[in-house]
Amino acid sequence: MRFQCVALILLIVVCLATEITANKSKHKRYKKRPAAISLDEVPSEPSSPEQAAEEPEVAPPSDNDVIDNRVPLMDPCMEVRCGAGRICQVSDDGEPECVCIPNCPVETESRRKVCSNYNETWSSDCAVYQQRCLCDKGDAECKGPQYKHVHIEYYGECREMRECTEEEMADFPRRMRDWLFNIMRDLADREELTPHYLNMAREAESNLTLRWTNAAVWKFCELDGHPPDRSISRHELFPIRAPLMALEHCIAPFLNKCDSDNNHRINLSEWAKCLNLEEEEIEHQCEELTDAE
Repeated sequence: MRFQCVALILLIVVCLATEITANKSKHKRYKKRPAAISLDEVPSEPSSPEQAAEEPEVAPPSDNDVIDNRVPLMDPCMEVRCGAGRICQVSDDGEPECVCIPNCPVETESRRKVCSNYNETWSSDCAVYQQRCLCDKGDAECKGPQYKHVHIEYYGECREMRECTEEEMADFPRRMRDWLFNIMRDLADREELTPHYLNMAREAESNLTLRWTNAAVWKFCELDGHPPDRSISRHELFPIRAPLMALEHCIAPFLNKCDSDNNHRINLSEWAKCLNLEEEEIEHQCEELTDAE
């Protein structure tokens, strides 16, 4: 009887041990493994927010992490300013240089034509500037040495101008002084002058002695182009000559008389004499020059 009890207990122990071993083998056999991904397959998006939270985020590289070996290309002509009739061109050595414009646009409208100081009609202002550049550089296409100083008298085809009489020429400096003062005062009222020249305009309004001198100096400074060199070239006279040619037939001979030494430039002393002003009343007050001194 006792033997049967012991045998029964052993049988129960063996059965329990077998069942435990089977359960462990079952769990091990069906343990989930990550699915294999082909090189040609693209991983799918997370199916749930929880799954997305478990996956680490990969931040894009910052600017500090990227090494840029590219060298920015700079145009050598970007800061170069060439005169009329010239363009900037990069030489074989990679240096910027101003050359004569090779071709001017073809103009068909008559209003684009210009009349030169030699009383010749040109197809455009570009053609005049181009010719002056070619002669300045001694190019074979230069029509003659005199064209080194060719400039535009006015826009439109050349026309017969009435002769300026001696009486008209004698009175012209006074009329020019008044015209310059009125223009300066009008620009001051419209606040189109810099503070430097605005102050000169206000002085001229309250002081009769400065009425004409300040206006003359202001216009001289305005015409003195880039760079300011204390003189006005025939080309720089264009803004004052061309608009008046149709109305004032004396403007061209008047400005020609201002260049007393015929060097194709008018200095401040010549400008003062031309306007019948005393030289001692005129002094250089150009904004660019006074700032640099």
